[in-house]
Amino acid sequence: MGQERINRIKRILRDGNVDGILITNLENVHYLSGFTGSDAALVMTETKGFFLTDSRYTTQAREEVSGFEVIEYKKKIEGLSNLINDLRLREIGFEAQDVTYGAHRELADKVSGGEFIPINERVRNIRAVKDDEEIGRIKRAINIASKSLRENVWRVMPGNQEREIALELEFSMRRNGADNIAFETIVASGDRAALPHGKPSEKRIHKGEFVIIDFGARYRGYYSDETCTFFCGKPNRRQKEVYQIVKDAHDKAISSIRPGMKAMELDAVARGWIKDAGYGDYFGHGTGHGVGLAVHENPVIGPESKDVVEEGMVFTIEPGVYIPGWGGVRIEDMVLVTGNGCEVLTGLSKEIEGVE
Repeated sequence: MGQERINRIKRILRDGNVDGILITNLENVHYLSGFTGSDAALVMTETKGFFLTDSRYTTQAREEVSGFEVIEYKKKIEGLSNLINDLRLREIGFEAQDVTYGAHRELADKVSGGEFIPINERVRNIRAVKDDEEIGRIKRAINIASKSLRENVWRVMPGNQEREIALELEFSMRRNGADNIAFETIVASGDRAALPHGKPSEKRIHKGEFVIIDFGARYRGYYSDETCTFFCGKPNRRQKEVYQIVKDAHDKAISSIRPGMKAMELDAVARGWIKDAGYGDYFGHGTGHGVGLAVHENPVIGPESKDVVEEGMVFTIEPGVYIPGWGGVRIEDMVLVTGNGCEVLTGLSKEIEGVE
């Protein structure tokens, strides 16, 4: 793992006035150490880092982890508290949102004279700016997912089930090199397209319906996320209007991206366009979110976000309009923020796609 990642934690140590930091979120453990298993924790001080896991992963850790001393524990809380006591840490930063109340109480009881200080707001942004290695893996995940949808577009036709389309798309992503799918694929048609996270059902697609497909692949720990809205047949006037409103909101938001702008201002570009078009009540979710080792991570592109757009961030732009009993449209791309704008990473067409 790059030294810059470790330096980000060291800056948190200095700025937060803590003696050490306990990292328990597995995505952050992976980000900082390279470990890909399912149970581990890190304890980091200004001068040294410790990687803790149980016997199932000791050999794997010694193969994957660099820059940390590997310690095997039998019981996690006991192993962590023993190390913290041995290091004589008094103020320990920890990820409060990732530690259960019971685990926190047990740790606090076992650590002599130590105080655990929540540092979520400081740690939450360490992964927001991507390095070249991360961007490469994200692009590979996107390429796998895009290729897979192209192979299955012909299935988006009257008579086919939502569930069948999702299953075939997921199989294609695995066959094309994905470690796994990024999330349960969304295929929602007709009035079900008004469900932003509609699970694929046994409903069959009919002519004259929108079909929303939200899909992604995971490659070497990193995710992609993209949404295309297709149309079966020839859209009527209102369907064309709603699609174009969402497409314009999407395009205007992407065109406005600049390093240094507030994430809430970016959200306002897309949200304001949809509101001015008369559909503001039908766009309830945020305009976008960061993507990396998690499908949803910082920054948050929403109306209440405190995040600031920075060069190197990767996030989605995904405005939508969802009208109960009628249907919906969502158009989503992933972007990489550059020095003076952004690069659109996802490459599938977002023009209205009619399928006969």
